[in-house]
Amino acid sequence: MKITEKDFGAGYQLITITNESGFHLAVTDLGARIVSLGRDQELVLGFDSAEEYLAKDPFIGATIGRTAGRIENGRFTLDGKAYQVAVDPANGHSLHGGKPGFETKKWDYTIEEDDQSASVVFTLTSPAGEHGFPGELQVEVRHTLTQDNIWRVTTKGISDHTTLFNPTNHVYFNLTGDVTEAIDQHTLWLNSDSFAFLRPDTIPTGEIAPVAGTAFDFQTEKPLAAVFTSDFAQKNQCNGLDHPFFLKEKDIRQPAAKLTSADGKTELTVSTDSSSVVIFTANFGADGPLMHGKKLAHHGGITFETQIAPGAEQYPDFGSIKLPANETFETTTEYKIDFKN
Repeated sequence: MKITEKDFGAGYQLITITNESGFHLAVTDLGARIVSLGRDQELVLGFDSAEEYLAKDPFIGATIGRTAGRIENGRFTLDGKAYQVAVDPANGHSLHGGKPGFETKKWDYTIEEDDQSASVVFTLTSPAGEHGFPGELQVEVRHTLTQDNIWRVTTKGISDHTTLFNPTNHVYFNLTGDVTEAIDQHTLWLNSDSFAFLRPDTIPTGEIAPVAGTAFDFQTEKPLAAVFTSDFAQKNQCNGLDHPFFLKEKDIRQPAAKLTSADGKTELTVSTDSSSVVIFTANFGADGPLMHGKKLAHHGGITFETQIAPGAEQYPDFGSIKLPANETFETTTEYKIDFKN
């Protein structure tokens, strides 16, 4: 494994791990985020400097927390006590745990290495009461690259008071290597038979809906264009996908999703021990940012945000994001890249 560190601007560092086949993973202490992944071409969306992330979109590739997704009106009850956390003025709901969140923090880091893998281990303390959340929360995010082209993300958290914790990584994939090309002809398979219905403001209604008979059925692999061209009401209100899908298996040893490039030459397999994955198809329309000097296309990327489904603080059927005091939370997701001849 080859490991390099260099200045990424604004006081942040870029750490790149390259395995023996030339496949690389680049991460930064700005938001404990992934910046780059690939070999001969780029596979994820990103920017060229810390300044660009801060100015254009701090969520892309970042560790998200304390809570991924939205909390309606920023209100929840925990052990009989009501809490009000910071909300986004644009819609009145809590988003990704409040701003500034994990995505704009400077994380401490160390590097670990052995024959088969190397890791960048990021750590952060979220102080008690930050954005209204109880408890001082210690967070560790480990980004690992293996010799067989697996990018593994392991996230841990422990709080001195009972709190909410539901982290994710906000990575976007585009297997064409060209941000000006939409992902319409990428094919997707998803190990899910149900999803969370959303209101127009993207807050879950609490309904867990079957995918069968809808445009959101990926139990058989199909091009994403089949969704984008459908007249499914849930697609229309988001102009694409922005939905939590409940996984049939909560098992890191089983594939949760597979994304294949239009030419069939690049395949991404996602495995996780999380109970759901939020799929967002970069529904930015004409408002996509410039990346590497090129305009991001509408539907120019797709996320696999493994987590407990947003809305769990209201709907027990979604799972639980309660983290009891002094108990360790841990979750792992793997993204494996295979190149076909």
